[in-house]
Amino acid sequence: MAGNGIRVTVIGQLTADPELRKTKSGISVASFSIASNERSFDSESQRFVDGDATFVRCSYWRDGGENFAESNEKGNRVIATGYLRQNDYTDREGVERTSLELVVEEAGPSNQFATTEYSKRKGNGNKSSASKTKTKAKAGASTKASSTSDDESDDDFDF
Repeated sequence: MAGNGIRVTVIGQLTADPELRKTKSGISVASFSIASNERSFDSESQRFVDGDATFVRCSYWRDGGENFAESNEKGNRVIATGYLRQNDYTDREGVERTSLELVVEEAGPSNQFATTEYSKRKGNGNKSSASKTKTKAKAGASTKASSTSDDESDDDFDF
């Protein structure tokens, strides 16, 4: 999904569980919001101080969105990259407004403060592998990455 907007990367915490829905034409889209804030060291108090949070609304389409919604939950630290889309609309009071949305091209968990488990999907990412279990990235959880043998994999890539 290539866009013409400004490319950005956002790192922060999910403010709620991603919401997965289907359009009328059957295309999946995960909607979620990421909160990010600056953190600085206050030399007077000798401690870190959080700045104001910035909230970024995101949409992640098709298989990537499905995988993201299945794998992440509120509070998880994530990384999302994509392009900004400007949406113009009229609110309930008749006022013209503009919002920005991050149309996600790639996203996943951040491993800055947590470990995650990687689980490949069979084929083109449409179906779960029967030998794998679905897991959500949990802060503080310590899990090992699972490996897939050549006969379990159903893709065209040799890693």
